[in-house]
Amino acid sequence: MAQIQDHELRYALANELHARPFPALTVPCFAAFLAIKRPEDAAGRDRAADVAHLVDLLDRFGAPHPGPGANHYSGQLGKHRLKWEQHTEFVTYTLFGDGNAARPFDPAMFDIFPEDWLAEAPGVRITSALIRVERMADDDSMRTKIDDWFVPESLAAAHVLDRAAVVAGDFRIDPGGHMRFAVFAAPGVTERRVGRIVQRISEIETYKTMSMLGLARARAVQGRLGVIEGELSGLVSGLSGEGRAHEAELGELLQISAELETLHARTSFRFGATRAYEAIVTDRIAVMREERWDGRQTFHEFMMRRYDPAMRTVKSVERQLGDMAERAMRASDLLRTRVDVERSAQNQALLESMDRRADLQLRLQETVEGLSVVAISYYAVSLLAYMAEPVATRLEIDKGWTKAALVVPVVLAVWLMGRAVRRRLIRK
Repeated sequence: MAQIQDHELRYALANELHARPFPALTVPCFAAFLAIKRPEDAAGRDRAADVAHLVDLLDRFGAPHPGPGANHYSGQLGKHRLKWEQHTEFVTYTLFGDGNAARPFDPAMFDIFPEDWLAEAPGVRITSALIRVERMADDDSMRTKIDDWFVPESLAAAHVLDRAAVVAGDFRIDPGGHMRFAVFAAPGVTERRVGRIVQRISEIETYKTMSMLGLARARAVQGRLGVIEGELSGLVSGLSGEGRAHEAELGELLQISAELETLHARTSFRFGATRAYEAIVTDRIAVMREERWDGRQTFHEFMMRRYDPAMRTVKSVERQLGDMAERAMRASDLLRTRVDVERSAQNQALLESMDRRADLQLRLQETVEGLSVVAISYYAVSLLAYMAEPVATRLEIDKGWTKAALVVPVVLAVWLMGRAVRRRLIRK
């Protein structure tokens, strides 16, 4: 049988599903996580700079380079393992190491990343975290450690993945500038499962932070939206007023619409990305299959109390911006219609005034025509009288009677002639 031709992207798309496997981690171990983002236009950044920064780190440890066009990389970095991923807006570096430092969450764990290399990063740190993985002990021992490591007021701790581990964290930045998370793995948990838990924690922290950028953008435009809403309400309430300069109001309304469109263009990508990141955070927490441990709040409850209100604020501002844009559009249509009606009324009044002027002009013209008949007839009678005078003298007719006899036919002839000319002009 002849072999069927494959789509040119078939293997690339299939391999993409397996390109980011979960790490295999042996307990005890740790992970140092770093996410870097460009401050502006992160989605349109030069991604070659991200790869160059990775290559610089690999060269310092003599590690092999990623393949051409790669957006993910896993390899040995000295005695540690590095996982690098390039995302739409950010790049993540995760270092995995065996064993744990004597001092929990020692900032020196992050010194694996050279200081000068961090200073040359093509972006800024959006988040970083230290994840400590230990073997699960009795509840009292774990309770003592968790209470000592984390802030109780914001602590979230829960059994995950059918009691395969206890995960704890307070989502606070410690004095070293990092988030802290602890994983207590139950005996017999596979290395892949431990790696999956650590990966989920780093993803929750990263996407939670990225989605919170939407809250900052929402707060930045919220104040201006309040001012615009007041201006828009004032213009809309004045639509029914009489004797107002509606054309000037239409100009102001168009300026408001333009500003709303500008705000929408500036926020649409960030708000859309926030929705996507929020969905990822929710999904990652859901697949952890949390169960309550020691009466502490779960990660889901923490997000419901602290994170969800921020996301609702973003959605509220996004809806407010969209609603105001629609209101401005409807008000513009109404005001434009009113301006058109007023212009039509003005044009109608102008046409009526022109009709009156034309009628007056016609009457004036008829009056002038009457006077013209008299004047032309006068001169015509005078000319004809000179011509008829010799004949009247021969016939012994009085000159006065001769002129009098000429008046009626001359006036009638001049009047008929003027009427004929006017009809001819009207037909043309």
